[in-house]
Amino acid sequence: MNETTDQRALKGFLNKGGFWRLLALLVVYFAIYLGAGRVAGQLRGESDEGELLDSVSNVFFDLTFGLIVGAVLLTAFTAYMGWNKEIYGRQPVYRSGWMWLGPIIAVVPIVLRVLDIDWGGPALSVVLMVLATGLMIGYVEELLFRGIAVRMLRAGGHREFAVAVISSLLFAVSHSVNALNGQELTTVGSTVLYTFAFGALMYLTMRSFGFIIAAMILHGLTDPTAILATGGIDEVSVTAPEGLAAVNGGFTFFVLIPIGIILLLCVRGKAGEDKAGAPTADAPVVSA
Repeated sequence: MNETTDQRALKGFLNKGGFWRLLALLVVYFAIYLGAGRVAGQLRGESDEGELLDSVSNVFFDLTFGLIVGAVLLTAFTAYMGWNKEIYGRQPVYRSGWMWLGPIIAVVPIVLRVLDIDWGGPALSVVLMVLATGLMIGYVEELLFRGIAVRMLRAGGHREFAVAVISSLLFAVSHSVNALNGQELTTVGSTVLYTFAFGALMYLTMRSFGFIIAAMILHGLTDPTAILATGGIDEVSVTAPEGLAAVNGGFTFFVLIPIGIILLLCVRGKAGEDKAGAPTADAPVVSA
């Protein structure tokens, strides 16, 4: 079936990429995503009220339902746009050895939380649901911010430093919506700072491994271990952390965040160019 003129115009508009087109796309996506969250709130019964890890239904309605909607939307969108080869294929930009610091630093909190989690606390069904939901978080958020966002920023002619900074910043700002749910501004602020640095580490993970799937997996292990360790997502404990939780907190604020930002400032290059600035054989082809 031939595409209509409106469909071709929409594809042409989005294929040009750039910051403002990306921002418009993100606004539409989050309007739908947050709307799905509202629907989930209406669907859950009063008997499902309580802490996130109290039941499978709490996890589903608080987290999983909206992510399913997001995953379907984004998967359909990239397929419709014909971007899957670019997004899931090898990164069209060189990688430097120092970039491996990104995934190495991101792995440390995961290991600390795995060792600290009370695995005998929540029911096994809840743990499995959280792990599955966490992998979905990794898929959805990486597809959106390291896949679609990076692709559109590169198509707009941005160099990799701008691509890394803007995509990480948009990723961080997206977590400020927690303020709409009544979360304290200090907590929201620390979450935004952390997610900015974490976004930088995920960008470096994608660059160092050469494929976005690596960032999806690493991100997909980060969130569920955080949920199981703290009892929620983007949560800050009201009591002083002890043991491995204290070590993890110190590592996050004194190592992960500052080094993540420093490494971000070291990003160089442009998609389709080698270190010398010459075009490469796998330079991306941007559709008109």
